[in-house]
Amino acid sequence: MSTAADPSATETESLRPSPSSTTSTAAGPSPAVRNAGAALLAVGVAAAAVNLRPVVTSLGALLDPVQKDLGMSATVAGLLAAVPPLCFAALGVAAPGLARRLGPITVVAAAMGAITAGVLARSFTGSTAVFLLLTALALAGVALANVLLPVVIKRYFPDRVGPMIGLYSMALSVGTSLAAATTVPLADALGGSWRLGLGVWALPAVLALVLWLAVLFVRREKGGSASAEPAPVHVRLPILRSRTAWALGAFFGLQSTSAYSAMGFLPKIYHDAGVSESASGVLLALVMAISVPVSFALPNLAARGGDQRLYVVVLGLCGIAGYLGLMLAAGTVPWLWAILVGLSMCAFPLALTMLGLRARTPGGVAQLSAFAQSLGYLICIPGPIVMGALYENTGEWYLPLGLLALLLVPQILVGVRAARARHIEDEVVG
Repeated sequence: MSTAADPSATETESLRPSPSSTTSTAAGPSPAVRNAGAALLAVGVAAAAVNLRPVVTSLGALLDPVQKDLGMSATVAGLLAAVPPLCFAALGVAAPGLARRLGPITVVAAAMGAITAGVLARSFTGSTAVFLLLTALALAGVALANVLLPVVIKRYFPDRVGPMIGLYSMALSVGTSLAAATTVPLADALGGSWRLGLGVWALPAVLALVLWLAVLFVRREKGGSASAEPAPVHVRLPILRSRTAWALGAFFGLQSTSAYSAMGFLPKIYHDAGVSESASGVLLALVMAISVPVSFALPNLAARGGDQRLYVVVLGLCGIAGYLGLMLAAGTVPWLWAILVGLSMCAFPLALTMLGLRARTPGGVAQLSAFAQSLGYLICIPGPIVMGALYENTGEWYLPLGLLALLLVPQILVGVRAARARHIEDEVVG
């Protein structure tokens, strides 16, 4: 999730009908109307957040039958795991500009439409290439919503940012875990078809789309209106000169490599070790769920001391232990490896926390966030593809899992460099 905010994020206006409405008055809408509009938007935020991860985790749970039915190679399956960061890197940069031109609510509504269309249509295709394109369409919607939902929260709930971010995070986790745990049982209940197992996740996306269309109708947001003011001018830093910025980008990329590889392949790793498909999905849900309470507590703990090196090392060691356990004995105490991998994924909220601590000003944070996340997503793209190719060539998970464990060593090293208490302005100015 990007920390860069749309310039309109500082506005404090509530949901209200357009000034062109025939029922509009000089005094504006009543408190009851404003409260109803805010409640509708809050429900919309939660509904959208639920749909941001099932596109990936539902596919991970059914990857084996999808591969067999479409004749998809393991290398192409690795490409599927690499598509999310590619979309996030490419479209995350475009999201603020689209929001300024069309309004964030309009773009999020369009994103829900893309998720609905992509998830539903890919369950009917018999072509691997079309399946990839439709998955990319759904992920494009995810990328836009992922960046703009926090902007919507900051703009329309300026006095309730904390509770709304909590709602957003909770809904995101619920969607992730539900998709991982229930996709296989749902597919079995619907006749054992992976197509229905994936397509059923278009239903919550349709609900979110309807809610956002309702919000769009109430808000009647238009590009170029007062709701899309020009961006304030910030002093641009020569960020390429900052070693901390480069270290943060590398840390972000390496932890993303681990996260997207695990989400894409973990159920198959467990299934190949003799764990049932249903239990494999539950174990993926455990990986996602274990990070939820830690992700709430870790940023506050990490921010207190100013230096986050201890957390970088501990999380990296958890990941090494988890991947080595999966490599050598995936079917033995599988829940333990899931917990360790889940803990290692908490490097993501740690990375976001460090982005906010390594710059002195909001403008500096925005530039650091854009640089580190874009670089990071680009770095992580080859990881899942290489994992798929290694598995395809060897027929075993030893080398792919060994690679993930090995990559955690440079993750720890660059993380320790990025975690030192310093600011990028001190490195690039003067």
